[in-house]
Formats: sequence, C-alpha cells, structure tokens
Amino acid sequence: MDALSEAAVAPEPLRAAPPAQLRDLGRRAYEPVWHAMQAFTDARTADTADELWLVEHDPVFTLGQAGKDEHVLFPGGIPVIHVDRGGQVTYHGPGQIVLYPLLDLKRLKVGVKDYVHRIEQAMIDTLDDWNIHAERRDGAPGVYVNGAKIGALGIRVRRGCTFHGLAFNIAMDLEPFRRINPCGFQGLQVTSMLDLGGPSGLEPVKPVLIGHVARQFGLAVETAPPPTF
Repeated sequence: MDALSEAAVAPEPLRAAPPAQLRDLGRRAYEPVWHAMQAFTDARTADTADELWLVEHDPVFTLGQAGKDEHVLFPGGIPVIHVDRGGQVTYHGPGQIVLYPLLDLKRLKVGVKDYVHRIEQAMIDTLDDWNIHAERRDGAPGVYVNGAKIGALGIRVRRGCTFHGLAFNIAMDLEPFRRINPCGFQGLQVTSMLDLGGPSGLEPVKPVLIGHVARQFGLAVETAPPPTF
C-alpha cells in the first residue's frame, strides 16, 4: 500500500474530552446564584472551561422572559422572581436537584435544539437507572412520567454559551406546584422520583445525573470547590 492509500485509511486521532468543572453549591437562595451565573457567562472567554453547578434552592417561584403573572395563582409567602430564561413559571425548593450547565455550545459544536434534547435525555437516562420510564412531550419541553412532569427546563444562551438549566424533582413537597400553572399549563400534574419509588434524597441521584450529562456532551468532569459569592 502506498503512502497516499495509508493516509486515506488511517483513523483520526482521538480527541481528549473537554473538561468541565463540577461545583456543588449545596442549598442556596435563588437570586445570588442567578446573578453569579450571569456574571460567569458575561466574563468567560473562548478559553474558559465549562462548568456544571448543582444547587438545591430555597423555596421560590421563577417566571421566564415570556412568563405571565396570571400563571401564578396564589404564591402565599413564597417569593416570585422574574428572570431572564425561557419558559413560563416553575417552582424550586428543597428536595429538587437544580443543575446549571454553563457550557460553550460553539466549542462543543452543539445546537440549541440538540442541547435541549441532550439535557432531557440525561434526565430520562437517570430515571431509567431506577426503572422509571420517562418520556418527552411534544410542545412542552421537559421530562414526564405517565403524563406528570418530573423534570423542567428553562435555558438561556448568550454568545453561544448556556446558563440557567434544569430542575429535577427528587424528594420534595409538591404542594407549591398547585399554587401555579406549572410551565404555563393549567392542571398539569407534577411528580417526583420518591413518589415513583425512587430515592428519598438528592445524594444518590446527583452523580448519576452528572454522569449522564457528561456522556451526552462528551465532557471530562472534574470536581471543584463551589464559587464564592
């Protein structure tokens, strides 16, 4: 075989998986984390490593950019915050994993629609590890089990970089969801992993979810300290 033929059949060299720093923030109020991920996204450059922020929020309702106040029915003492993500209204609270993927989609060569699909798939695959069958729903981003929502998405992409992310109901009080039209859908049922026979806490789920997210985007995840803010 001549040199030209050898070059034609030679495999491409393997590319190293891009690094992503995993930061577990623990339980935090919503607004400081929101402003911190805005600041991170605004300050990052083409060389900034991607990050994955895990957090459990204090109780809060958030309304996306197109969110309508009419979908907040009776918030009671839970604060309502208008934020710069897509989507309508949702609830964050204890017992829910919130993951903020701070990814450079241009560098990963992933489009926005594909990004949403991969995030949903990571939740679907996580649930499957507990033998819970989940699926997507046309026209309503997120993840559903028997028609009830278990995972919500609200994202923002700025200069090709993502912030905001997903909310995954693990073992939480679902009553606050009855105070809103979740994601703008009147009467939408909401469920959690615990209600479906899954774990009673967040810790068993976190590494599984992160593992599936890493596989979806081909990331090499490295644990790092939480940011200071």
